[in-house]
Amino acid sequence: MPNDVSGMDVIELGCGTGYVSSWLARRGAKPVGIDNSEKQLRTARRLQHEHGVEFPLLHGNAEHVPYPDESFDLAVSEYGAAIWCDPYVWIPEAARLLRPGGRLAFLGNSVVSMLCAPDDENEKSTERMLRSQRDMHRFAWDDGGVEFHLSHGDMIRLLRASGFEVEDLIEIYAPEDAPDSFFHYAPAGWSRQWPVEEVWKARKVS
Repeated sequence: MPNDVSGMDVIELGCGTGYVSSWLARRGAKPVGIDNSEKQLRTARRLQHEHGVEFPLLHGNAEHVPYPDESFDLAVSEYGAAIWCDPYVWIPEAARLLRPGGRLAFLGNSVVSMLCAPDDENEKSTERMLRSQRDMHRFAWDDGGVEFHLSHGDMIRLLRASGFEVEDLIEIYAPEDAPDSFFHYAPAGWSRQWPVEEVWKARKVS
């Protein structure tokens, strides 16, 4: 994400309660948030009122955003669309929404954490790979939830095919002094050895 977002038109894909967009608005950006949960958006509107930060909030699908082509300078997803939407749909949609030279930044679970995560969400990540990396895409959990995650190679190929240049991949580890509750699904000892989350940064080629 650019250090200076002042004046930028930003779309947050899967904004939830809108805290990322609020952070951007306080730094001078002009964000729009979209989410498919009306309950989350009600909370976002209440928080906007409480803190005096206002920006548009749309109830809709981040895979199909009702804005014209090239409407934004920056597209962001902190989890949200990054894990809940099909990347083969939402990433090309992000590219459509961005102006030439626009940036895409998104955060989600790391590839390693997905391969080592038990099916039971109440169990911690293991030190064994429990599923195949080959053809990873759609993850269906025992509780009925569905997430989407790609291998690094598939993600790079998708970003390039969608018109992006990959600028960075930041792998996030737990700090040395992190308590064991630092990540609820991965013990601190695990998260100090393997990345538990990752941030992708890409730029739409002009």
